[in-house]
Amino acid sequence: MDDSEANMDDPRPAFLSRVLRRFLLWFYRTRGWTATGAPPADGRGVIIAAPHTSNWDFVNFIGLTDALGVKAHFMGKKELFRWPLNRFMHDMGGVPIDRATSKDYVALMIAEFGRRKRFLLTVAPEGTRGAVRTWRTGFYYIALGAKVPLLVGMMDYGTKTGGLGPAIWPTGDYAADMKKVAEYYRSVTPRNPARGGTDFGLLGGERSDA
Repeated sequence: MDDSEANMDDPRPAFLSRVLRRFLLWFYRTRGWTATGAPPADGRGVIIAAPHTSNWDFVNFIGLTDALGVKAHFMGKKELFRWPLNRFMHDMGGVPIDRATSKDYVALMIAEFGRRKRFLLTVAPEGTRGAVRTWRTGFYYIALGAKVPLLVGMMDYGTKTGGLGPAIWPTGDYAADMKKVAEYYRSVTPRNPARGGTDFGLLGGERSDA
């Protein structure tokens, strides 16, 4: 995928953002990771970022998505999008969320998909780097409402391989769809295995915050 095509909805990053990104990519490349998988042809989907147990996941995620030729986006509270971080947050793929005016992040992100031609949204369904037993389900309902696939985002510290797994189209049957997702994560080793225990959302299904 051509970079200009992949980022057609985003302005050219600022100079300092490009410098920092190059540094992060250089550091990532010294770590010996291998990227696998491929993005969807139309550049649209919700990337499941799991297991999320360390701040190192961000650095490796930047490197892996760059190696696959995609720019992924993420949600962030609007307070992070103020000077002096505003431009940097946008350049890194951030999408500001105003918690004061709306708590319906699912509807906001569905609308964002409608506004953009190409949009890959990354969501960490665990909602924290700590140990959790169930996932928040907002990521699923964003994909369902936007009519885009769920993309299994994997980062296996045991083999130093990561990237995008298969695309799984949500059917509305949360438990059945999550069983498919779970099969791809059970063999993945997170950086901090003690924090990576989860039931992959299979105990829930009710819509919750993304």
